Amino acid sequence: MEQKKKKELTPAQKADLAMKYEIAAELGLADKIEKEGWKALTSRESGRIGGIMGKRKRECKKEQPKQQETL
Repeated sequence: MEQKKKKELTPAQKADLAMKYEIAAELGLADKIEKEGWKALTSRESGRIGGIMGKRKRECKKEQPKQQETL
């Protein structure tokens, strides 16, 4: 039986994953995730992480045009 190779993450996916872990740590969930995995989070905790990620991404998109204007 052949083992499937996992696809390499794109730079954007790697950045999203890093942000996800960073936010989880800020919310005090890093230990829970490390011990029990992402599935151990409640829907409220997962939603909180996703909501903060979305907010930060929107903020980054707003800042990009401002940075380009100064160049």
